[in-house]
This record gives sequence, C-alpha cells and structure tokens, in this order.
Amino acid sequence: MQFEWIILIIAGFLEPCWVFTLEKSENLRNIKWAIVTAVILIVDLYMLSIAMIPIGAGTAYAVWTGIGAIFTLIMGLVLYGESASWKRIFFILMIVSGIVGLNLTTGGA
Repeated sequence: MQFEWIILIIAGFLEPCWVFTLEKSENLRNIKWAIVTAVILIVDLYMLSIAMIPIGAGTAYAVWTGIGAIFTLIMGLVLYGESASWKRIFFILMIVSGIVGLNLTTGGA
C-alpha cells in the first residue's frame, strides 16, 4: 500500500475522533475538549490534504468521508447503544465496498 493511502486511512480514522471530542466539548464551552477537537481537526484536514495530491480530491474525499462515516456509526453503536439493524449493517457494507472499489480503480491497491 502506498504512503498516501496510509495517510488517508489514518485521516479517515481521525474524523470520528474529532466528532467525539466535539460532543465532549459541550458546544465548545469546555475549553479542554474544544482545544483537543481543534487539534485533531487540523491534523485530520492536513493529512487529507496530503493524500489529495496524488490520489485526487474526489477519490480521497470519498474514502475519507466513508471511513469517517463507518467509524462514527460504529462509535454510536458501541458508545451510545444506537440501533444495529440489518439495514444499517447492509449500508455500511455498501460504503466499505465503495471504498475498496475506489482503491482498486485508482491503483491504490
């Protein structure tokens, strides 16, 4: 796997981290969590911007948001007891298959 794909995958994993810390910041009123959110968000967007150069903006953004959506949803299932219906699982698998397909068709594999 190429370096830019590794960076993009890490950035994808960071997206739900800043979403989680944003919630903890209580609408940015809790300064400690607000700062953590800002730092993670800046690092996340910087890593996405690095990956966009060789991969392309459309593919990189689609993969980044897909990874972020999947792990934000998993976080909701694990931490907040959200529904794990078969429909939700099916659509998560569709996102995963789209990410794999994009990776294969852009030579990222």
